[in-house]
Amino acid sequence: MRESLLRNCWYLTLIGRCLGRGQLRARTILGEPILVGRRTDGSVFALRDICPHRGIPLRHGTLRGSEVECSYHGWRFDATSGTCTAIPSLPADQRFRLDAVRVKSYPCREVHGNVWVFVPADDAPDAEALPLPVLPGLAEHAVPQIAETMSFPCHADHAVMSLMDPAHASYVHTSWWWRTRNLARRELTKQYEPAPYGFRMVRYQLRQSARPYRIFGAEVSTEITFQLPGVRVEHIQGDRHTAVVLTAITPLDEQASEVHQCLYWTMRWGAPLRPLVRVLTHRFLKQDRDVVVKQEDGLRHDPPMLLIDDADTQAKWYFRLKRELLQSQREKRPFANPVEPRTLRWLS
Repeated sequence: MRESLLRNCWYLTLIGRCLGRGQLRARTILGEPILVGRRTDGSVFALRDICPHRGIPLRHGTLRGSEVECSYHGWRFDATSGTCTAIPSLPADQRFRLDAVRVKSYPCREVHGNVWVFVPADDAPDAEALPLPVLPGLAEHAVPQIAETMSFPCHADHAVMSLMDPAHASYVHTSWWWRTRNLARRELTKQYEPAPYGFRMVRYQLRQSARPYRIFGAEVSTEITFQLPGVRVEHIQGDRHTAVVLTAITPLDEQASEVHQCLYWTMRWGAPLRPLVRVLTHRFLKQDRDVVVKQEDGLRHDPPMLLIDDADTQAKWYFRLKRELLQSQREKRPFANPVEPRTLRWLS
């Protein structure tokens, strides 16, 4: 079970600190080769990573000020618009419109320490564009304390289903220091409601007996929001501190995805926690990746997938949301969220 990859969306492309001033990085999103760069003033940009002259990737070139210079013949392109600004081999008296040559440019923004690239739908240029996700409770210039990126060899749909699966933790995320498989299951009941381009687990109070949450103070609560194309935001808030966990899935092509996970917190004394949290974050993502790799062996045979209520309802909502977005884009009408408020119950 998988459907078309979504366009007219922002995709997390790079963790900001992985892109230095004057540097270029080659990425692939939705099968498109994209060059992401950072000017010397710190601003970011994104261009198609192909020179229109001879087809060599621009990533082999150089960023000179606000221009990208191709390594093959020195053609230069404005980093913002993609317009050709110079052809060194062209004699001065030869007539040639430089501005008629351009590399495709993509909207690019750096928000909360992450570089996002907007990939438009060429067949529906006027379609409604999905907004960047909102990270509540963070200062404007907040950057992640921990950031992890991992490649998943699967279609984005299966990475997203793993992201929102409430029942797999008892079998996938097991460790002697976290949770063992023989731990008794308990019934969980959560309220859900529609959210912009997605749905939200309604905020609820966390158990006071959960020791890790005591660092946030008293009256600790959390809410989890999912938004198309594949973004999960968990907001934990107490009377002393706040934490936000951002997980974003970026489809590289039909067979591969990247999962980015960024952790933010407001505890100024939290720096000593980073090594441990980094190890735990990597381990949790790797556990999800390992089970997806195993799943791919079965998916090669294109089997039907049986989704049940209530544990798989979020996955069902995801596919309904995707279909509605694609249909609204084709019909050039506003998106109508198909999710309705509901209480879900499952054992975990």
